[in-house]
Amino acid sequence: MGNELKKKYGLLTAIAMVVGIVVGSGVFFKAEKILTTTGGNLPQGILAWAIGGLIMIICAYVFAVMATRYEKVNGIVDYAEVTLGSKYGYFMGWFLVCIYYPAITSVLVWVSARYTCVLLGWDIVGSEALAISCFYLVAIYALNTLSPKLAGKFQVSTTIIKLIPLVLMAVVGTVFGLKNGILISNFTSGVIADVTSSNPLFTAVVATSFAYEGWIIATSINAELRDAKKNLPLALTFGTLFIALIYILYYTGLAGAVENSVIMAGGETGAKIAFANVFSNIGGTVLFVFVVISCLGTLNGLMMGCTRGFYSLAARDMGPAPEVLKTIDSKTNMPTNSSIMGALLTAVWLLYFFGANLVPTPWFGPFSFDSSELPIVTIYAMYIPIFIMIMVKEKSLSFFNRYLMPFLSICACIFMMIAACYAHGQDVIFFLIIYAVVMVLGMMLRDSKKKI
Repeated sequence: MGNELKKKYGLLTAIAMVVGIVVGSGVFFKAEKILTTTGGNLPQGILAWAIGGLIMIICAYVFAVMATRYEKVNGIVDYAEVTLGSKYGYFMGWFLVCIYYPAITSVLVWVSARYTCVLLGWDIVGSEALAISCFYLVAIYALNTLSPKLAGKFQVSTTIIKLIPLVLMAVVGTVFGLKNGILISNFTSGVIADVTSSNPLFTAVVATSFAYEGWIIATSINAELRDAKKNLPLALTFGTLFIALIYILYYTGLAGAVENSVIMAGGETGAKIAFANVFSNIGGTVLFVFVVISCLGTLNGLMMGCTRGFYSLAARDMGPAPEVLKTIDSKTNMPTNSSIMGALLTAVWLLYFFGANLVPTPWFGPFSFDSSELPIVTIYAMYIPIFIMIMVKEKSLSFFNRYLMPFLSICACIFMMIAACYAHGQDVIFFLIIYAVVMVLGMMLRDSKKKI
């Protein structure tokens, strides 16, 4: 046993982690929602993808600059700590381990099961989906905890696999749509269905936040990344630029594969219909298997961050039982106890997601909010003080890096907060109540070692 993580990942794994965590489930899961939200207005949907991608790139660039200067245990927690002090760093870490990591990971567990059920023709909210969700949760936790190097290789391989359906649909779908006129028709048809949102563009941008989110989790392995001050910024910069481009091209290709009305009516099977339409039933099914694999790759990347969450706090002697949670297994070089806590909280959030979003009558009444989007918007709000302090403290940076990019990042974060209020209404209030309770609990446990 020890308390220090070894340098075991290179640039390729870091880039694969950025691309692999972000690319995958969200682009398939949210594409249909964005199309429905905008009433089938394809140009507005593409604009939403572009705005969401720009917000991600701007924020990622600022953190890439921070990554060239600071390298400790967990990127985003480190950046919060050096700019605002250990207390804010702790609260950022506490939010990540208790809400952000497990909530997003739990959604990915179900999304992976969802597309498995679509592939097999089963109910996406029935007992089959729940059973598969539980299996995926345990399996991906075991992979990361027992063999972190294998998990890293799985991340690289699934990143390559998941790009296959995206690139093929982007290229072949676009050509297919131009030849038969579907793409032009979808672009020019305008709104073809009722729009329920008061501001469909804002709602669509918030939906893209889930598809684009995850890049910040790549900073959780900076203590295990060789030459992190060089490799992490490269991974963040090139990874996010590539992601935004491939998403917009995929969404365009999807519009060339089938009419917008068919995608909207198809719901969770919309993507499968599009692949079958372009590549035949057999080819479409094979590519849809790749879609399922891509979801599992995203889940794996999220679990890589989830298993290390409590360790990042315990390594600072903060939070509950730091002596227990910062222990590293000598054989696997993994914080095993931290991994167990991460898996447990993911299971709790999976139970919540099922009861709040997948049953006919939500179990939690007014507290039944969308845990796939609101935690993401919250972390954007928590970035704002960091960006402000970069402008105040980082005097050695150029004007571009010290003032312009952090200012644009603040504007992007504020935009996301306003958009979330339009998209989720009073759900934002009930989520903030849960957030406040969790953060107060974190305050009580912050110095538990000292109290003992």
